[in-house]
This record gives sequence, C-alpha cells and structure tokens, in this order.
Amino acid sequence: MPHGKRIAELLIDIGAVKLSIDPPFTWTSGIQSPIYCDNRMIYSHPEARNIVVDALVSRIKSLQIEPDCIAGTATAAIGWAALVADRMNLPFVYVRSKAKEHGAKKRIEGDLNPEWDVVVVEDLISTGGSAISTVEALREEGGAHTADVVAIFTYEMLIANEKAQIAGVNFHPVATFSTLLDVAVEQGRIGSDELGNIAKFAEDPKKWAI
Repeated sequence: MPHGKRIAELLIDIGAVKLSIDPPFTWTSGIQSPIYCDNRMIYSHPEARNIVVDALVSRIKSLQIEPDCIAGTATAAIGWAALVADRMNLPFVYVRSKAKEHGAKKRIEGDLNPEWDVVVVEDLISTGGSAISTVEALREEGGAHTADVVAIFTYEMLIANEKAQIAGVNFHPVATFSTLLDVAVEQGRIGSDELGNIAKFAEDPKKWAI
C-alpha cells in the first residue's frame, strides 16, 4: 500500500484528522475549514508513529540529494525531525518561528555547519509560510543549502505552491488532502455528494465557507 494512503488511513483512524461541513472548524487564523488536522496525535501511537517516520525517511531518500543534516520547524515538527535524523544517523537542528529575544538572538538551535545540504521536516503544510520561513532562515542565518521540505500532510492549497515557487522551495508531502478525502469516502466517513464541496476548500480557503 502506498505510504500516502496508509498514512491518510492512520490520520483518520486515530482521530488526528476530523472532517465536518456543518459546523466547520475555525482555525487560529479565522479561516472556516471542513478539515482539522492535528499530527501531534500520532506521537502517542507507537505503530502509527513508526510508519510515519518510515515514510518520511523513504521520501527523503527519494530526493536528488543526500542530506548532511535534518532540520525541523518549531514547534510541531521538532519531534518528527529528531526521529527522522535519529533513524538516518544524521545531525539534527530546529528552527524557531522567530529569533530569541535574549542570548545569541538566533532562530536556529543546534550545531549547523555552513554549506551543509539540509532537508526540512514539517508536520503539515497549509499556506506554506512556516516551512518557507524555516528554509529562508537556514539559508540566511545558517548558510545552508536547502530547498526541500518533506511533510507528513498537505492541504494542497494553491497559495502554498505559489509561495514555494517564488521562494525556490520544493514541497514533498507524504499524504495529501485529496488522498485523505478518497479514503474518507471509501470508509463512509463522508458521502460522495459532500466530496466536491470539501475538495473546493484547497482552491480558496478564505472564501470556502462564504
């Protein structure tokens, strides 16, 4: 079974992903959404956790580069990146969302050598902002060569792909929104008549609930 479908099944089965049209979920940003994804739930399920780490490692090994280091986005992907780095026997760093206000006032935590090839691990990609910001910090503050972000899940928002193209960043998700919806229909968690409505969310999230 492909990693993407297997992980989509795991996300649904353990309750990490929830789907609801009426009422929709309200994200921190205020966006009304038919889906809510909390990949932190996977940490508490050893079998699912191992499957996800295996999938992330496999995705990284399929890239055109051999990374010198694995970086995680703070805070949700720190654990995933550390697990992946440990599995691959590679150095690990993580990148803060903003610089510390004391000490060295840096964003990158860990021992990152300039000129290293770095792959970023992200838990999920919505608008792509945090992943792209992490890549930019690794380039600018760390002097690293980095363009690839491997993620557990993506909402497949058009805006994320547009931002990534401008920034010279490549997203490599293991599981996707469309795959998850297919699994949800197969399992009878949503009706085929609801599929089209929910799928439109990725096209324009801000207008979906209007």
